[in-house]
Amino acid sequence: MTIKKTLLASAVGATLLMAGMATAEPLRIGVEGAYPPFSKKEADGTLSGFDIDIALALCEGLNRECELVEQEWDGMIPALIAKKYDAIVASMSITEDRKKRVDFSAKYYQTPSRFVAKEGATYELTPEGTKGLKIGVLRGTTLQCHVEKAFPEADLRLYNTQEDVFADLVAGRLDMQLNNTLQAIDGFLNTDQGQGFAFLGENVDDPDCLGEGTGIAVRKGDPLAAELTAAIAAIRADGTYAEINDKYFDVDIYGK
Repeated sequence: MTIKKTLLASAVGATLLMAGMATAEPLRIGVEGAYPPFSKKEADGTLSGFDIDIALALCEGLNRECELVEQEWDGMIPALIAKKYDAIVASMSITEDRKKRVDFSAKYYQTPSRFVAKEGATYELTPEGTKGLKIGVLRGTTLQCHVEKAFPEADLRLYNTQEDVFADLVAGRLDMQLNNTLQAIDGFLNTDQGQGFAFLGENVDDPDCLGEGTGIAVRKGDPLAAELTAAIAAIRADGTYAEINDKYFDVDIYGK
């Protein structure tokens, strides 16, 4: 009887080990790498930022190795659907339109968006006040949705990276730009490039376009969404999230 139990235990152990190995395949995460402080590429080619650290922490919580896959923003969802990677951790807002194509985890942060223009600019953020004004946003974002809806007669300029938006703002090829407030502060206004620029108007209030927080996108029907939601709750509970948050920001960006 003892021998049978031992053999049974060994068989169960081997089965569990094989199952563990089967589920330990690298988790491929789509990231952008051009949206500091959420993601950026260092001089040595490595990726860093809030999104990157969150992705690595979630992979660790799921006992999976992280494989970071760089992707330009406007191709993020198509590449996910094409199975280039398993999930997107790239400051992607959860919107009804996107939920038609992908599933999302619960949010992992929620921050407002705001316009940036030259200091002293007096543009009125109304359909009439922005008529003909050159407004830059990242292509394929919730911000594009907002500008198209709220300012239909503005001259909307679309860009592949946020860095290009800021470059054209500085060069005078844009009158203003719209993006996440924290990214605008750390990625532009607090840099040498952003001197002479400031926020214009108040935080944008447009839940239909801007969504309900920032989540992690996965393919439709993938149970990974629930796993990532649980992993987000776990790093919130054990202090890992706070440690990552405080590395980049002076406030808790998780939101209410």
